[in-house]
Amino acid sequence: MLRLIGLAVSIGLADSLNPTTIAPALYLASGERGRARKNVAEFTLAVFAVFLLGGAVIALGPGQLLLALIPKPGREARLVLETVVGAALIATSLLLWHNRGRLAERKLPQPNPKGRSSAILGATISAIELPTAFPYFAVIAAIVGSGIDPARQLLVLLVFNLCFVAPLLGILATLTFAGPHADRLLAMGRNFLQRNWPLLLSGLLFLAGLFVVLLGVTGLASTGQTRFNRFMRHFRHLLHP
Repeated sequence: MLRLIGLAVSIGLADSLNPTTIAPALYLASGERGRARKNVAEFTLAVFAVFLLGGAVIALGPGQLLLALIPKPGREARLVLETVVGAALIATSLLLWHNRGRLAERKLPQPNPKGRSSAILGATISAIELPTAFPYFAVIAAIVGSGIDPARQLLVLLVFNLCFVAPLLGILATLTFAGPHADRLLAMGRNFLQRNWPLLLSGLLFLAGLFVVLLGVTGLASTGQTRFNRFMRHFRHLLHP
């Protein structure tokens, strides 16, 4: 269970640096302070709710159906799945790194919320993003493959989505506590994101993928009584006490 939570936290924080959600939140944070806080709060809640509900439907619906049709995965199968998930994240990070220059030249999305509430805007963006949220699917696959009960699956999904909206909560906290400096801080954040989001996202995904791969590989290599096996068990304990 702790291993799954660690996986959800690492991938959730890496995936949280998502211009598709952060840029609209920064846009909504402009203007009169009280209304900006309300708009960002509604947007954040909508993103969180849609992603959590979507993940729960996938994990507890098709995921549970698939789990019922196949034998419960053993320890080795779960470790192999973790290794594959981590390798996929590393591959994604390398792809982002390769295209970082071209991606950084793209302007951040400028939402047009006229005629719709902030909550509807957040729900719409999330519904469009969900089918291509591959890091989220990696977490869902690991959750389903773990064979844990639905209540604990929901807990891991909750942890992931709290990490995923962490930057949006940061924007909301800035509006609430930074006072007259909020606009300047948010403008700095937007400019920094515009220049560096591919590099940062690539680095975070690489670290998350490396962590997950190490969990899987050390688990697979820790069985046995050789010196190498004992070393891998010790190393795995450092990663996952």
